[in-house]
Order: sequence, then C-alpha cells, then structure tokens
Amino acid sequence: MFAIFKTGGKQYKIQTGDVLSVEKIPAEPGQRVLFNEVLLIADDNETLIGTPYLEKAAVRAEVLENFKDEKVIVFKKKRRKQYRRTRGHRQQLTKLRVDLIAPDVSALSEEELRGPEPPAAPAPAPEETAASKPVEEKTAAAAGKKPAKKETKAKAEGAKPEKPKKAAKTTKETPAKKKGA
Repeated sequence: MFAIFKTGGKQYKIQTGDVLSVEKIPAEPGQRVLFNEVLLIADDNETLIGTPYLEKAAVRAEVLENFKDEKVIVFKKKRRKQYRRTRGHRQQLTKLRVDLIAPDVSALSEEELRGPEPPAAPAPAPEETAASKPVEEKTAAAAGKKPAKKETKAKAEGAKPEKPKKAAKTTKETPAKKKGA
C-alpha cells in the first residue's frame, strides 16, 4: 500500500515505514503528527483518488528530528558592472517516519490514531548548584586564578597639571594687489 500526501507545498509518495524529510513542522522529536491532505491511496485491490483530497484519509508519522539542510549558495553577477552578491541559505527540515496510512480515519479509535507511546527518555541526573558545592573546591579554584588587576588612580596629587591644548593656527590674509600699481 502506498499514498501520496501534501505538506509544506510539496507532494510525497510514501509507504508505511518510510523515512522522509519535509519542510519544518512545529513538533518535537518523538511526537506523532497527522496529515489529512491525502491525495491518493492505492494498494493491490483498489485505488482511492481525492478531489483534491480524500475526506476521511490520513497519514500518521513520528517526528525523528528537526535539522537544517545543506547550504545552498546564491550568487548573482552582472558582467562589466562590478556587481557581485553571494548569499547562503540552509532550509529548516523535519525528518519523519511514516507509521500508518489510514483510508478512513473515522473507523480508527483515538488510541489507534495516537499510536503506541515512544519509550520515555531517562530523566537527567540533578546537577549540583553553586551553593551545594563544598567550600574547599571554591577556594581551590579561586587560588589557581591570577589575582584581579588593581585599578590605578586617575592622577596622583603630585602629578603634573594638564596643559591646555593649543589653538589651531590661523593663516594671515595677504592684502590684495592693486591693479596698475
């Protein structure tokens, strides 16, 4: 059995168990998503074609990961005009594994639609906070560091006073020469 469904403006031909990359879907890894824009479902016995979609059909998939595609370089140039522009782009994608192709969703129970729950990830170990660490470790770490630089005073009292800046030199204007002199 295979199906053709639409997501992200593209159409995909899939079978149960296929892994495919689609435009980014707002779902976390491990979640299940349901696509109801199914265009066609076919098996050995019959073919169902939508106008444009099959009303009761759906495709269920599990999100494996969200990732970025390879970089695409966009280069523009106009000859003899000293015009060149280079831009790069990495498309956001989601990797899915197709779990179920259902020609009639209303015949399935809510539990069948959700599917079996993925195994839960082990809980991370609690991290030690700064307050819970022994004091000896803090002082040992601080002892290994260089002491902070002391701030210097702006000017000592016995330092030379600042000299006023000299004014910019002005040029003397020469008197204009008289004609006929």
